[in-house]
Amino acid sequence: MSRKLSETPYVHETAEIENSTLGRWTEISERCRVAESVVGDYSYMMQDCAIWCADIGKFSNIAASVRLNATNHPVERPTLHHFTYRASDYFDDAEHEADFFAARRAKRVKIGHDTWLGHGSTVLPGITVGDGAAVGAGAVVTKDVAPYTIVAGVPAKPIRERFDRKTAERYQALAWWDWDHQRLRATLDDFRFLPAEAFLEKYGG
Repeated sequence: MSRKLSETPYVHETAEIENSTLGRWTEISERCRVAESVVGDYSYMMQDCAIWCADIGKFSNIAASVRLNATNHPVERPTLHHFTYRASDYFDDAEHEADFFAARRAKRVKIGHDTWLGHGSTVLPGITVGDGAAVGAGAVVTKDVAPYTIVAGVPAKPIRERFDRKTAERYQALAWWDWDHQRLRATLDDFRFLPAEAFLEKYGG
């Protein structure tokens, strides 16, 4: 159902937000869980996303059931189970393993501006998805994604570039995602109808 968004973030009543910062014109849909993250202006996520320790740029389009920073279990230990690092959940005289969680938090995910993360995609710890990149539905991103590149698959691999490298660099230099709300409205028709090269020529990227 369509809704009128505003500078105040829209958070569905079933979503859970913890220790996070939401930008202007953002939207968090049903049953999403967002913790220790930053969501940039105009970015949105659809239903059932799980976001932890992620820095999300502006104008990011996050489809349903996306997971950012899907943490790993310690495969080198005698057991995979989290009783070793979440010990106080199980034992009155034990503490959580602070260094383990600090190491996890150090591997923040970074999602660039004007990105698209397809339905059910997963981005693993420490990965950067560059400006203008698109991640295919169901993909598992295990390596950094270059700006304006489309990736898909398990593990995700480059499919093609959205624009040639020179055009991509010009868009990053233009940084239209920093334009104010009024300018975005004034240029709406050009975003809709001008080819990518013509848009750059008109706006000086």
